[in-house]
Amino acid sequence: MGFPKVETYDYALFGPVEVRPLSNIRKIIGRRLHAAWANVPQVTQFDEVDLTALEALRAELKPKAEAQGIKLTLLAFIMKACAQTLARFPEFNASLDDSGDNLVLKKYCHIGFAADTPMGLLAPVVRDVDKKGLFDIARAIAELAEKARLGRLAFTDAEGGCFSVSNLGQLGGTGFTPTINAPEVAVLGVARAAEKVVVQDGQFVVRLVLPLALVYDHRVVDGAQGGRFMAMLRDRLHNPESLRA
Repeated sequence: MGFPKVETYDYALFGPVEVRPLSNIRKIIGRRLHAAWANVPQVTQFDEVDLTALEALRAELKPKAEAQGIKLTLLAFIMKACAQTLARFPEFNASLDDSGDNLVLKKYCHIGFAADTPMGLLAPVVRDVDKKGLFDIARAIAELAEKARLGRLAFTDAEGGCFSVSNLGQLGGTGFTPTINAPEVAVLGVARAAEKVVVQDGQFVVRLVLPLALVYDHRVVDGAQGGRFMAMLRDRLHNPESLRA
């Protein structure tokens, strides 16, 4: 014998409660995420990347960036690496059409990122990441994040994305699985980098290691493609000289 169906559960039966209506933006985000979770078969692949060389490059470029009023964050390097990788794997830079039978391959590269705001996480989009240098990407990230924090983000600032990066490294944690921002077909989750002891050339050394999680739509991308995408992305971040331009 099952439990009777309860249309409205009365939590106050067990103690004091407070009812707080969701904001309109949280309702919209909730509906979109629920639709993505219900309709998109999502697969997650995990990996780690040695950031030691990248952090050395960032330290080298940081004074020049600061002289131009730019905060050169890790996210700028990751987005640049993603743009280079998307160019080699066009099925990740695509969307299924409404019929679900055709893949729309995009000839542009707009990448969204998660911005923490008083209204929750929003996803502003940096345009033409493949055509921008590191400093231009970093400047665009800062400008869009500030607009989001101030509640000035226009609808056009958060549409047209091809791929998304959700970087929660500043909040800690060892990993997470973000939800695809449909109709995009993939998203990269970035957790907190931490020093780890690894074996290199037969020696134990301490390296700065970054956990990554690639989530993709299994209707479009299979495991082999996902693995190759992650391998190239890892190589770009591990050997970051190609990101300098």
